[in-house]
Amino acid sequence: MNFVKRAGLSLWARKGRTLITLATFLVISVMVLAGVLINEATAQAEQDAERSVGAEITMEMDMGRLGGGGGMQAPSIDAATVDKLGALPQVQKYTYSMWDRAFLKGRYKLVDGGPKTQTMGPGATSATGVLDSSLLPDFRSGKFILLSGRHLTAADRDKKKLLIEERLARKNGLKVGDTIPLTSNDEKTTVDFTVAGIYRDPRPSTEPEPENFLSPANLLYGTVGGVSALESGGKKTLQVGKATFLLQDADEQSAFKDKAKQVAGSALDGFKLDANDKALQQMTGPLKSIRSTATVAMWLMGIAGAAVLALLVNLAVKQRRREYGVLLAMGEKKTKLITQQALEIVVVAAVAIGVSSLFAPALTQSAGQSLLGKEASAAEKKLNSWQPPAPGSTGLDQGIDPNDKPVENADPISRITVALDPADLATVGLVGLGIGLLATAIPAGAVLRLSPRTILTKGK
Repeated sequence: MNFVKRAGLSLWARKGRTLITLATFLVISVMVLAGVLINEATAQAEQDAERSVGAEITMEMDMGRLGGGGGMQAPSIDAATVDKLGALPQVQKYTYSMWDRAFLKGRYKLVDGGPKTQTMGPGATSATGVLDSSLLPDFRSGKFILLSGRHLTAADRDKKKLLIEERLARKNGLKVGDTIPLTSNDEKTTVDFTVAGIYRDPRPSTEPEPENFLSPANLLYGTVGGVSALESGGKKTLQVGKATFLLQDADEQSAFKDKAKQVAGSALDGFKLDANDKALQQMTGPLKSIRSTATVAMWLMGIAGAAVLALLVNLAVKQRRREYGVLLAMGEKKTKLITQQALEIVVVAAVAIGVSSLFAPALTQSAGQSLLGKEASAAEKKLNSWQPPAPGSTGLDQGIDPNDKPVENADPISRITVALDPADLATVGLVGLGIGLLATAIPAGAVLRLSPRTILTKGK
């Protein structure tokens, strides 16, 4: 009788031991498969987050390189150079911005609200020139909603167009297509702008906008050419202080940075090219936590399972000494006895893996989602508990680090999707095979030391 047939008969004849081994392998398979599935699900969620956040590269002032030589001057870069960077093959869309103070005069009035002390002066507000308003973070996230009209685009660059908030439009009876005059910071130049769109900012008009400390209802977004005309009468070369590049693929970050430095050269001095790493870390923190937990549990279960299986196989060898003695006396090779042991373990492992694949994904989805939900809730609570320092204060004297301010529109990920594919089963199969072979390695030494004469004459 060959050892394959003997292995099958042995498993059937020793149903109790077979079921115990099957149950042990089933637990191991479920835990290992759960660990693999959670690792893959969290990796996919991180990749999705990286694509939504990490594909955005910001060119902004490098604070660490300012102040040298006794000066503290904000750098600027020619808009034509930024346009060259925006034309690189890695870039899908790009925008840049500039800022100036503008005045509404005559019959046009600002919306009441904001701070009691108007830091910009009566009738003054913030006018931000942008190349593409659809790439502004608040519009991309959905916080700002365009109610009518259209976004400002690169085609509008040299036109005098404007986006205004709905409360400002309502107060002054403005609609898309109307004209509104803005007066420059020095109150010498007045430029007529056409209302291209009306948007909604959900913040109350009485809540000061933190960057400019004025009512959010009065924020204006204009074309870069229009705001530049306010700043200098349109006679100077357009200079940019900040730019945003939306890449085709998050994996192209390094290639874009290298090419940008090559194209712009020294023009980038004083600037840094950064992906939004802080937002990515804020979003993926809970994922890393449950991945770590799942990995530790998987390793512990694998090690413990191997030890239990080794004990079971070792016990089986002791119980089957007379059977092995007869087979050896009949001329059976010891290597075939060891192979029979390994085959019995592998068959049980294969059945356990197959059974675990039927319910492990659903079980992992439920358990993983529950664990992630708790981690995300804790992270969200921590983010919501952060309070900014009082106006005019750095917050350091109060134990508040401004760098800890949560990134807006980067909520911690609270959902994962578990999916089983053939590669996962192959991974678990290899792990199961490794554990099975490891479990038979120690008892194999006992089989090699068996002496058929001693077993049959002395029973040991």
